[in-house]
Amino acid sequence: MSREITFVHLTDLHIGDHVTDDHLFSDTQETLREILALVATIEPKPSFLVASGDLSNRGDAESYEILKGIMESIDLPVVYALGNHDTREGFYRGMLGRADNLDAPYFHDRVIDGVHVVALDSSTPGFIGGSIEEEQFAWLENVLDEHRELPKLIVSHHPPALSARDDLAHWRHIAHNHSMRLSSLLRGRNVVGILSGHIHHDRVSLWNGVPVVVGMGQHAATDILRADVLRMVRGSSFAIGTIRESGLTVSFVPQPSDRSELNIYPLELLRQHAAPVPEAAE
Repeated sequence: MSREITFVHLTDLHIGDHVTDDHLFSDTQETLREILALVATIEPKPSFLVASGDLSNRGDAESYEILKGIMESIDLPVVYALGNHDTREGFYRGMLGRADNLDAPYFHDRVIDGVHVVALDSSTPGFIGGSIEEEQFAWLENVLDEHRELPKLIVSHHPPALSARDDLAHWRHIAHNHSMRLSSLLRGRNVVGILSGHIHHDRVSLWNGVPVVVGMGQHAATDILRADVLRMVRGSSFAIGTIRESGLTVSFVPQPSDRSELNIYPLELLRQHAAPVPEAAE
């Protein structure tokens, strides 16, 4: 590619009513409005915006309607992916106005300004951890062969598993065997990066040669200094990405925060709701 392409990465929007929802720890609607106001000041104007899952806190159709209304303030193409807090039915009804095939995974791709953006649905309905259904793998294998000359950006709410060992309580990421299968599919496919969320802190990893960029999101931040529990503190951020011939650059834009404690989750509770362990790929 002969020019630089800029985009914005948002994640974990958790849109809902923080007054009535006791599992929503900040005013996510106002945070999103503030961040979109900042996005509108970026020069040069970004080519597109990615929102990589947990768009809603409860997955109800009304929250997606609210999100849709807020996003109308930004004049950019938006690529959505679904996370564990989302529901497919709520998203289809509230965001897309769709009334059929409401339990189907939401995976799709599009070319925007010379970048092939491929969005996966890593949600496992009813569970926290990520997985990728067989139909998505079959679709992905075909779609990755399209637009071979273009850089590819993968969007998945759950990041892939980074460890070489299997994690039977995979609440933090895509199931290990699915992650390994995904890695095999992406190898040699001109993938410049994967955009994810879910773990609520900014993190960059080089995963089998592919940069994996995880965003903190707009709801709350994980205190990564605590390993014995999942401690949530006040915090939010978004990211500005640039794709060049040399590869992907990402700059995080954290919002001012006092990092006051919002909630604590026992790790055992999260492990219990991780997800069923998928069968190994053939």
